[in-house]
Amino acid sequence: MDVGHLKEEGYNLNMARYTGPRARVCRRLEFPVFESPKFGNPRKNYPPGQHGNSRRRKLSNYGIQLREKQRIKYLYGLLERQFRNYFKKSQKKDGPTGENLLIMLESRLDNTIFRLGFAPTRRSARQLVSHKHFLVNNRVVNIPSFQLREGDIVTVRDKSKKMEIFQDSLRKIQGDNPMPWLGIDKAKLQGSFLSSPQRDEIVEPINEQLVVELYSK
Repeated sequence: MDVGHLKEEGYNLNMARYTGPRARVCRRLEFPVFESPKFGNPRKNYPPGQHGNSRRRKLSNYGIQLREKQRIKYLYGLLERQFRNYFKKSQKKDGPTGENLLIMLESRLDNTIFRLGFAPTRRSARQLVSHKHFLVNNRVVNIPSFQLREGDIVTVRDKSKKMEIFQDSLRKIQGDNPMPWLGIDKAKLQGSFLSSPQRDEIVEPINEQLVVELYSK
């Protein structure tokens, strides 16, 4: 995919994230790939375009596989090249390739911050990481794709804790165990990556096997 096409698709190349019309993407993929409630239930339940409501053709197997890949890619905020790199790495690991892929994506720093409740969306989590608001094991990390390992500690920097986004997050966080593989200390705005997630702990209705089949052709 060339740079011009990426711009047409709505990607901000500096931040490696999608900045185009998000409701349109949710309709096309028939999936709430952005966490904001206003994109979770699009008013128009048919694909975008002039004939979207009148020409709903049944997808081929390839189309279904491609759509699932796009769902995962948009959900975790990845460019095509990034997604392919993750897939290649997942193939080299022991165990099912599809599960390895999702576990790697869930282990990203930006995703973990979102799962902990320190950011309302993965998109905002990426921005907060890039702006150096987080420590990992007491060191500043500004790489959203940073892979966390068992025992890693993620903390909001002291100088950032009074920011409205974090104070608002504190008010909204419920319980002390946001996801089974994470721990949280709300008073310290600190989270623990207790272990790699298990496949059945990942809550989104994703069929990663379709992606494996797509790349196996």
